Amino acid sequence: MKRSIIAAVAAAVAFAGAAKAEDVLTAIHVFPAGLIYTKSFLEYVDKVNAAGEGVVRIDVRGGPEAIGMFEQPAAVRDGIADMGYTPGSFYGGTVAEKDVLVASNITGPEARENGGIDLLNKIHEEKMGVHYLGWFDSGIQFHLWMTEEPTLTADGKLDITGEKLRGNPIFNAFFTDYLGGQVLNLPSTELYTALQRGTVTATGWTSIGLMDLSWDDFLKYRVDPGFFSTDLGIIVNLESWNALSDESKKILQDVAIEHEIASRDKLVKLAEEEFAELEKRGLKVITLEGAAADEYVKAARETTWNRMREQMEAQGTMQNYEPLMELFNK
Repeated sequence: MKRSIIAAVAAAVAFAGAAKAEDVLTAIHVFPAGLIYTKSFLEYVDKVNAAGEGVVRIDVRGGPEAIGMFEQPAAVRDGIADMGYTPGSFYGGTVAEKDVLVASNITGPEARENGGIDLLNKIHEEKMGVHYLGWFDSGIQFHLWMTEEPTLTADGKLDITGEKLRGNPIFNAFFTDYLGGQVLNLPSTELYTALQRGTVTATGWTSIGLMDLSWDDFLKYRVDPGFFSTDLGIIVNLESWNALSDESKKILQDVAIEHEIASRDKLVKLAEEEFAELEKRGLKVITLEGAAADEYVKAARETTWNRMREQMEAQGTMQNYEPLMELFNK
């Protein structure tokens, strides 16, 4: 009898220990659940939960309806959520170096291979108290999308006189410093109504997702070439990260590295498909040519680098500027 009781107690203790062994991270995502980028993040979550069964699990708490999109990075930093999927541009005031992703002409897997992600993670840990887990959905550019046909100057440059531009931390410097526009800062969740009311007549947005948000109801023109790169990534509260088992960390990181490749390949293909579908729906493409196109793309990158350099100087971290420029540009 005593042996049976001892065995039962030991089994119960072992079971309790095993139950406690699973690491659980709470997560939030910046965009609504129906947007392609959120779907990509949720794919990552599913992959982790499958690969980490019994070891590590991600519990998704929601998107901007749970915590405002611009408040999410601080929520992760402060431990309100363990993990967040967000553009680096939403916390540029803390980590100025994230702008290197915006103006980069390489993709996440390339930055992973050459050590760029490792440096970016070191900066995130030191400056923000978060672990930078991965740069997802890279290889997708931004475009200027407009409700009315844009005007070009005699030398083929874009003239945005009279346009009401929706602003965003990612592209405000380009829109104001180079294009000379006036911007109205709005979260993406409010843009449909702003377009409907005519409060906004043009916006920067990526190559994909326009139809997910039904913005193509109003946006009928796309300006090419594209500029910038998406800078969506996963940040993890550093205390939460350090508390994980080594096995959990490895699963999260290995799956992130795989998803950096898979998400890039999938979304680049999707962008081509969405371009074709939008043109079937009547969207027109206005393409800048020659020197005007070259200047447009160059100005987008240079205004971003200028902003990054100014912020890094203010934050006293210029030692990272040249290494980042070398690692994230080819």
